[in-house]
Amino acid sequence: MAKKHNPLNLNPLQLRTLTLLQALASLPDLTEPGETAGSVRITSLPQPHGDHFHLGPWAVQARDATGLANEAAWIALERKGLIKSQFPATCEVTQAGLDYDTGLKDQILHGADH
Repeated sequence: MAKKHNPLNLNPLQLRTLTLLQALASLPDLTEPGETAGSVRITSLPQPHGDHFHLGPWAVQARDATGLANEAAWIALERKGLIKSQFPATCEVTQAGLDYDTGLKDQILHGADH
């Protein structure tokens, strides 16, 4: 049987937010090991300038990142075991959060050209 897409029924805001947190977790300059095995603690969140911001090698439209400043999105991701929130400063992305396939990486993470 095929693996169910979005098995935790995350809404679009939660999916976009988790996608960005996963991308942040892949950047060594903005992370450190988390408290639990396999988790990654994000130490710094990006600041938008204009209608976008830079996230390592990617550019992200600010409209796709509203969940980074939305406590309800973080609460939902924490309730589903995907992050451990310390909103609004930081969070720890759990192994389950790192492994979750949001299906959005190619849609919201764009190659930066400047």
